[in-house]
Amino acid sequence: LVAGGAQAHDDAYLDTVKTPRGGQLRMAGMYHFELVVEKTAKDARDNPVVVYVTDHAGASIPTAGALGTATLLSGKNKTVVPLTPDGGNRMRRTGKYASTAGLKAVVSITLAGKAAEQARFTPLATKSDGHADHTH
Repeated sequence: LVAGGAQAHDDAYLDTVKTPRGGQLRMAGMYHFELVVEKTAKDARDNPVVVYVTDHAGASIPTAGALGTATLLSGKNKTVVPLTPDGGNRMRRTGKYASTAGLKAVVSITLAGKAAEQARFTPLATKSDGHADHTH
Protein backbone atom coordinates (compact mmCIF):
# COMPACT_ATOMS: atom_id res chain seq x y z
CA LEU A 1 0.00 0.00 0.00
CA VAL A 2 1.14 3.51 -0.75
CA ALA A 3 0.52 6.33 1.73
CA GLY A 4 -1.57 9.16 0.34
CA GLY A 5 -0.43 12.74 -0.15
CA ALA A 6 -2.43 14.00 2.83
CA GLN A 7 0.51 13.29 5.14
CA ALA A 8 3.13 14.64 2.77
CA HIS A 9 4.21 17.41 5.14
CA ASP A 10 4.20 15.74 8.55
CA ASP A 11 7.43 15.71 10.57
CA ALA A 12 8.19 12.06 9.77
CA TYR A 13 8.00 12.80 6.06
CA LEU A 14 10.00 16.02 6.36
CA ASP A 15 12.74 14.09 8.20
CA THR A 16 13.21 12.02 5.02
CA VAL A 17 13.70 15.10 2.83
CA LYS A 18 17.31 15.93 1.98
CA THR A 19 17.60 19.64 2.73
CA PRO A 20 19.78 22.06 0.75
CA ARG A 21 21.92 23.00 3.77
CA GLY A 22 21.80 19.83 5.87
CA GLY A 23 19.38 21.21 8.46
CA GLN A 24 16.06 19.88 9.70
CA LEU A 25 12.92 20.90 7.81
CA ARG A 26 9.61 21.67 9.47
CA MET A 27 6.28 23.08 8.34
CA ALA A 28 5.31 26.49 9.77
CA GLY A 29 1.90 27.50 8.46
CA MET A 30 2.28 28.26 4.77
CA TYR A 31 6.10 28.10 5.00
CA HIS A 32 8.88 25.63 5.57
CA PHE A 33 11.65 26.48 8.04
CA GLU A 34 15.03 24.76 7.71
CA LEU A 35 16.96 24.99 10.98
CA VAL A 36 20.73 24.61 10.74
CA VAL A 37 22.71 24.32 13.98
CA GLU A 38 26.31 23.44 14.83
CA LYS A 39 26.58 19.63 14.91
CA THR A 40 29.94 19.18 16.69
CA ALA A 41 30.02 21.55 19.72
CA LYS A 42 30.72 19.28 22.70
CA ASP A 43 30.39 22.14 25.20
CA ALA A 44 27.89 24.98 25.41
CA ARG A 45 29.44 27.93 23.58
CA ASP A 46 28.39 30.56 21.06
CA ASN A 47 27.37 28.70 17.91
CA PRO A 48 25.41 29.81 14.85
CA VAL A 49 21.65 29.36 14.62
CA VAL A 50 20.39 29.78 11.04
CA VAL A 51 16.86 29.42 9.71
CA TYR A 52 16.01 29.40 6.00
CA VAL A 53 12.42 30.25 5.01
CA THR A 54 10.86 28.75 1.89
CA ASP A 55 7.39 28.04 0.58
CA HIS A 56 6.16 24.46 0.28
CA ALA A 57 7.67 24.20 -3.22
CA GLY A 58 11.10 25.18 -1.88
CA ALA A 59 11.14 28.73 -3.29
CA SER A 60 12.94 31.29 -1.11
CA ILE A 61 10.80 33.67 0.94
CA PRO A 62 12.62 36.99 1.62
CA THR A 63 13.15 37.70 5.33
CA ALA A 64 13.84 41.46 5.08
CA GLY A 65 11.95 43.17 7.91
CA ALA A 66 11.24 39.86 9.70
CA LEU A 67 11.56 39.24 13.43
CA GLY A 68 12.29 35.89 14.97
CA THR A 69 13.48 33.84 17.90
CA ALA A 70 14.91 30.38 18.33
CA THR A 71 14.43 28.89 21.79
CA LEU A 72 16.96 26.11 22.33
CA LEU A 73 16.40 23.52 25.05
CA SER A 74 19.11 21.07 26.06
CA GLY A 75 18.49 19.23 29.30
CA LYS A 76 17.85 21.95 31.89
CA ASN A 77 19.52 24.66 29.79
CA LYS A 78 17.36 27.12 27.87
CA THR A 79 18.72 29.73 25.47
CA VAL A 80 16.60 32.25 23.58
CA VAL A 81 18.33 33.47 20.43
CA PRO A 82 16.88 36.59 18.75
CA LEU A 83 17.06 35.95 14.99
CA THR A 84 17.63 38.78 12.54
CA PRO A 85 17.39 38.90 8.73
CA ASP A 86 20.71 37.88 7.15
CA GLY A 87 20.05 38.37 3.44
CA GLY A 88 17.80 36.48 1.07
CA ASN A 89 15.63 33.98 2.90
CA ARG A 90 17.93 33.62 5.91
CA MET A 91 17.52 34.51 9.61
CA ARG A 92 20.64 34.18 11.75
CA ARG A 93 22.35 34.83 15.09
CA THR A 94 24.57 32.99 17.53
CA GLY A 95 23.47 31.40 20.77
CA LYS A 96 25.08 29.41 23.55
CA TYR A 97 24.36 25.69 23.18
CA ALA A 98 26.03 22.29 22.97
CA SER A 99 25.37 19.89 20.11
CA THR A 100 23.51 17.15 21.97
CA ALA A 101 21.18 14.53 20.49
CA GLY A 102 18.45 15.74 22.87
CA LEU A 103 18.63 19.35 21.68
CA LYS A 104 15.17 20.77 20.96
CA ALA A 105 14.30 24.07 19.35
CA VAL A 106 11.20 26.18 18.89
CA VAL A 107 11.53 28.71 16.07
CA SER A 108 9.09 31.59 15.72
CA ILE A 109 9.35 33.99 12.78
CA THR A 110 7.14 36.94 11.92
CA LEU A 111 7.65 38.00 8.31
CA ALA A 112 6.97 41.66 7.49
CA GLY A 113 3.22 42.24 7.41
CA LYS A 114 2.40 38.59 8.26
CA ALA A 115 1.33 36.63 11.33
CA ALA A 116 3.92 34.81 13.42
CA GLU A 117 4.61 31.20 12.38
CA GLN A 118 6.20 28.62 14.65
CA ALA A 119 7.84 25.22 14.25
CA ARG A 120 9.37 22.68 16.65
CA PHE A 121 12.63 20.89 15.89
CA THR A 122 14.86 18.10 17.16
CA PRO A 123 17.74 19.13 14.89
CA LEU A 124 20.33 16.60 16.05
CA ALA A 125 18.14 13.58 16.72
CA THR A 126 19.35 10.51 14.90
CA LYS A 127 17.15 9.65 11.96
CA SER A 128 15.67 6.18 11.95
CA ASP A 129 15.39 4.15 8.79
CA GLY A 130 12.53 2.23 10.39
CA HIS A 131 14.51 -0.97 10.79
CA ALA A 132 16.22 -0.26 14.12
CA ASP A 133 12.86 0.09 15.90
CA HIS A 134 11.96 -3.59 15.67
CA THR A 135 12.55 -5.97 18.55
CA HIS A 136 12.67 -9.58 17.35
